Amino acid sequence: MQRVEGEIKQKAHELLKSGVVSSVLAWKKGDLVYDAAPAFFKSPNALEDMVYNGFCCSNLSKYLIEKDSENEKVLVFLKPCDTYSLNQLLSNHRVIKDKIYAVGIGCDGKIDIEKLRAKGVKGILEIEEDGESLKIQTLYGDETCVRRDILLEKCLNCKGKDHMVYDELIGSELSEETALGDKFSQVDELEKMSSDDRFEFWRCELSKCIRCNACRNVCPSCTCRKCVFDNPHSGVNAKVNVTDFEENMFHIIRAFHVAGRCSDCGECTRVCPQGIPLQLLNRKFIKDINNFYGDFQAGETVESRSPLFDYNFEDIEPNVISKGRGIN
Repeated sequence: MQRVEGEIKQKAHELLKSGVVSSVLAWKKGDLVYDAAPAFFKSPNALEDMVYNGFCCSNLSKYLIEKDSENEKVLVFLKPCDTYSLNQLLSNHRVIKDKIYAVGIGCDGKIDIEKLRAKGVKGILEIEEDGESLKIQTLYGDETCVRRDILLEKCLNCKGKDHMVYDELIGSELSEETALGDKFSQVDELEKMSSDDRFEFWRCELSKCIRCNACRNVCPSCTCRKCVFDNPHSGVNAKVNVTDFEENMFHIIRAFHVAGRCSDCGECTRVCPQGIPLQLLNRKFIKDINNFYGDFQAGETVESRSPLFDYNFEDIEPNVISKGRGIN
């Protein structure tokens, strides 16, 4: 991982200095070793603060929208799963490829700091990533942890090591070992519940929402210039909920809004401060779309269109859905 970090810094320095790009979108080291955050770098000297490690979890594609209106080219570093989101943004004409220099970088799964804390690891000072294990230096002594045990949920069902769009690749060999799990296993468990139990499950989860908008702001599929939830005339923009069901509606409306465009990047779940499994809600929509219209992966190519945006005579009819094949 350190070698790859050196390579991406070198590439960023090279492209900035030569004028090929005007800025670099990557991760910046924070006050703590696990605090890496998205950042734009404008000069070669600023690259000293760039980092790439197991805590560089953010999907950077969403932040490209910020630069799309500016007349400059941006270098962006993308993990394999992030490239699906970039393709989807290109497909939706939310960014322009000519303004982007995309470098695909290898990834062997990102670390969930909450899973580390759940194991009782606290007071973290330094973390050394050594292949399949982590050596952790804390205020209370040294710890060792198996990497797979503390991966983000989205990394346990990785879409694979291949980058869907890029101008060049760095460190792609990091992704050689890919664990492809069944991303719909939790959806299957929910579908086995009675409708009343399912309703109560989501009421319980969604009622935790504090309307911080973190999920919406980080989502590469939420790209409206003016969100309905920020429109004072919409009747749904209140931060404080009028009824005990209103906070549920925010997520239900948002899930319908991104249906067919969600690339299943898992950022919504990762950033939620309340631990709501929002990716699970989106995966239910993905599974139903697959069942009704055939397997589809948003962002696999720029040309691919969501089945919800197309129509043919073989499409499932509303009366068929109401007779038992619909969303339960």
